Amino acid sequence: MVLALTAALAAALLVGRLALRERTVPGSARRALAFTRDPRALAAGLLAAVLLAGPAWRAGGAGALAWAALAGVLVAGLTSAAGNGKGAAPGTPAAGTGPEGSGDRE
Repeated sequence: MVLALTAALAAALLVGRLALRERTVPGSARRALAFTRDPRALAAGLLAAVLLAGPAWRAGGAGALAWAALAGVLVAGLTSAAGNGKGAAPGTPAAGTGPEGSGDRE
C-alpha cells in the first residue's frame, strides 16, 4: 500500500511540475509529452514496464506495479526521437516549411 501511495505522489509531482512549466512557457507540455505520439518509444516503454512488472510483483506486491509503470513512462520518454534531439516530434512540421517559418518573402 505504501509503495502505491509513493508512486502516486511521484506521478502527481511530475504532473504538477509539468503544469507549472506550461503556465510559464506555453507549449512546453506539448513538447514534453511528444513521446506519446512516437510508436517506437511507446513500445519500448511498454516492454520495460512488462519486464519490470514480474520482479516488482514478487518483491513488493501490487504496489510495486505502479513503480514499474512509472519506469515504463520514463523509458518511453528517454527513447523518444523527439526527446533526445534526433528529430522533431512526430507530426510536427520541420522548421522553415510553413509560411511563418520560411525565409521566402514575396
